[in-house]
Amino acid sequence: MKTFAVIGLGRFGTAIARELSALGHEVLAMDVAEDKVQRVADHVTHAVVGDARDMNVLKALGVRNFDCAVVAMGSDVGNSALVTLNLKELGLKRVVCKAQSHVHQRVLEKIGADRVIFPEHEMGVKLAQGLSSSSVLNFIEFSEDYGIVELAIPRSWQGKTIRELDVRNAFHVNIIAVRKAGVPNSLDVAPGAKYILEAGDNVVAVGRSEDINRLHKVD
Repeated sequence: MKTFAVIGLGRFGTAIARELSALGHEVLAMDVAEDKVQRVADHVTHAVVGDARDMNVLKALGVRNFDCAVVAMGSDVGNSALVTLNLKELGLKRVVCKAQSHVHQRVLEKIGADRVIFPEHEMGVKLAQGLSSSSVLNFIEFSEDYGIVELAIPRSWQGKTIRELDVRNAFHVNIIAVRKAGVPNSLDVAPGAKYILEAGDNVVAVGRSEDINRLHKVD
């Protein structure tokens, strides 16, 4: 079992904290917002309201003794940089940070971050790898609100282009790939608006879970 401190409990930080805890690790989850801390409290070892920009707060929590810290507060370059600097000055063994841009990444690396990640990019890479190696994609939940699914097209979609269907406006989801009928290992990623769907095709759609569920009801 390892010990992790997750700082910043947005969707990204919350998902990491819950998953690490589910995998059997000791997790300290921390945020300045009490409501975010309360939402994750039942799923981690310790959940505290605190400001990681304050070195004294980190010291009081014993963060220096953790195996790894994840700085998930990537929306504010200054705040994430200050927290990362504090953690490195405490002598933390490993600090992983979320970044929003390449400039942000460079700043974090300059002050000692051991790894800087772009969650959306890494998720996209993993998804592409999974799509190319699997003939069937089941529902994948990104968070409590968003997911991605592969499903057979409704009869009413047959012979129509993606532009004609206007799925984005009609269902608030995006079609990101099409698997051709009768060709299990084929996958057309990012099909254009003029792409014509045919009987037996499967589409891979991403969006809110509730909107994805509506697709299953289309005839």
